[in-house]
Amino acid sequence: MPGSTIGIIGGSQLAKMMTISAKNMGFRVGILDPSGECPAAQLADWHIIAACDDVLALEALAKRCDVVTYETKDVSVESLTMLVDSVNVPQGTDLQAITQDRLMEKSFMEENNIVIAPYETIISPTDIQDAIDSIGFPCVLRTTRDSDQHYILNSMSDLAPSMGLLRQGTCILEAMIPFEKEVSVQVAGNGEQYTVFPIAQTIYRDQLLFETIVPADVPTEVNDEMRRITVQIAQAFNLHGILTIEMFLSASGSIYVRRLIPRVHNSGNYSLDVCNISQFDAHLRGICGWPLGTTQLFSKAVTVNILKEKSTNSRALIGQKPAWNFYFYGKKELTDKTKIGHITIPTMTPGTVLAEIEDADL
Repeated sequence: MPGSTIGIIGGSQLAKMMTISAKNMGFRVGILDPSGECPAAQLADWHIIAACDDVLALEALAKRCDVVTYETKDVSVESLTMLVDSVNVPQGTDLQAITQDRLMEKSFMEENNIVIAPYETIISPTDIQDAIDSIGFPCVLRTTRDSDQHYILNSMSDLAPSMGLLRQGTCILEAMIPFEKEVSVQVAGNGEQYTVFPIAQTIYRDQLLFETIVPADVPTEVNDEMRRITVQIAQAFNLHGILTIEMFLSASGSIYVRRLIPRVHNSGNYSLDVCNISQFDAHLRGICGWPLGTTQLFSKAVTVNILKEKSTNSRALIGQKPAWNFYFYGKKELTDKTKIGHITIPTMTPGTVLAEIEDADL
């Protein structure tokens, strides 16, 4: 209830926006993050500066909180298992365990009759030829522990350079689905009720989320099926809090689930401006056992992420675009590809806004 303390593992911009929601709901907030200048530290009541997987730091966090959540992949299942013995961690450990291991994630999907891209397990170099004969080109080799590490294979000549991944351990060789749209959807649960956010189209550039368009322009029957899949997955996990699900839509209308992200996500940031409840509010309601209503979208919208290399361009737009909603995270440790903020533009004509964004050189 209000007045309790919520501990957040991770201090990114997502933790900052979650902290704002928690404060509005009457909670105290403590965070655990290795950076003394992380975005959430600007607003939290207190901050433990340590690695998110530091066992002693997690124990200290648990002692000061009534409930603990996480918004980062940098906490291991083993650490979470230790934590649940001393403090309420509503998300539990199964969700993190399954989503941190791509083989377990794919096994979960298959057990629940969720359609995924064809794949093969690769333990040694000799497995790759048989897998390619089955899957074909193009395909992608990924480690089981981190989906960001991958190598795209377009022909046999790409095999040798990809062997560096295999030296790290078991990998997955996965067919590359020729998709028409890539989408993302957030679902919140409190163990009994579930609420699904609008299906949002996501556009990536250089493997970074660039734009989100909501709602995604998909046929009604496709939208309904994506929502059905989303609720099915949430129920299988007895979900508490937010789960983000990424999917591919092929030109023929086939739906493939790409991956599960067990936390709030940048693709849901539009909800701060154009929904009756944000993903951050819904996550907190879910982990605190509050009831969940129906999520409503008040307006179509486009959200564009701002990288540090476009900081000057984005700040110049503040005086030119009064209808645009600007968010700057206050990050201190920056590279050119660091997300420093986002802009959400409510609109009835997303195509026009996408052209404006292109002209603004963001």
